[in-house]
Amino acid sequence: MNKSIHLKASLAVAVMLALPLAHAATMTKADYSAAKTRIAADYKAEKTSCASLAGNAKDICVEEAKAKDNVARAELEYGYSGKPADQNKVQMVKAESAYAVAKERCDDLAGNPKDVCLTEAKAAETKALANAKMGKQIGEATTDAADTKRDANYKVAVEKCDALAGDVKAACVADATAKFGKP
Repeated sequence: MNKSIHLKASLAVAVMLALPLAHAATMTKADYSAAKTRIAADYKAEKTSCASLAGNAKDICVEEAKAKDNVARAELEYGYSGKPADQNKVQMVKAESAYAVAKERCDDLAGNPKDVCLTEAKAAETKALANAKMGKQIGEATTDAADTKRDANYKVAVEKCDALAGDVKAACVADATAKFGKP
């Protein structure tokens, strides 16, 4: 029963770790370039639409356009590469972009309400960046744990092979090597 639960959990983790790679494999270089061009055009159009505004409303509009552009570019990079580092970068960019927009919105205020607004915006950014960092560390820890488990299982399998002799032992070691991805 316990082995079954561990096997299911391990399988679920493996599938979750493989999903970004599968997603990345579906985007061609042409799709990537087209998406990059579309993101640039969207940014230009949104920024142009801000021209009709004035004062801080215009500043907020421009900052929101920049934020959408930065997040879209980070998500595109992650979608293309599928790298965990790019996934973490998406979270970082979202946090930094949200802070920039919130900070710009605070400019409409004055005195203590502005100070409170800025403090709340900074706190929200700090929390989001901490969550992104924690996600990165969990991902690295999961990878390290999987490697450690695979190494331990390989050692057990090879040790079991030591009880054998000749071709049977060689076949057993070859099977263990293939099963656990060892050279």
